[in-house]
Amino acid sequence: MRREGPAGAQQPRTQEPLRTEFEFELPRGFVDEAGTVHRSGAMRLATARDELLPLRDVRVRENPAYLSVVLLGRVITRLGTLPSVHDGTVENMFASDLAFLQDFYRQINAEGHTRASVACPHCEESFEVELAGSRLGES
Repeated sequence: MRREGPAGAQQPRTQEPLRTEFEFELPRGFVDEAGTVHRSGAMRLATARDELLPLRDVRVRENPAYLSVVLLGRVITRLGTLPSVHDGTVENMFASDLAFLQDFYRQINAEGHTRASVACPHCEESFEVELAGSRLGES
């Protein structure tokens, strides 16, 4: 798509680079063995491999609800100052944080983005909103 510049000249539209990692903040936070609370983190977009490999996991075969734990352990790239994040980390999170991460995963992977164009119902001005709020319930 092209847009018009000064004096009607056609200018190529610049395409935003693909964003593959998204920041989040857990509503409660993960408490490590030392009692440190970790709330800020990042999640990357999932690959087909990320979604397929957990299906081979014995824990997932025995209990399909475990799929999200294994999957999130693969795509969370950072959580606070933890040296690594894995399914054991996710397994020990509070239920509200797990629910938040499941929703966040759906927003960035199934929908492809976390921003939406909207218009003000009063003045009809268009603007973008962030769908992936930094806390549970924000959008």
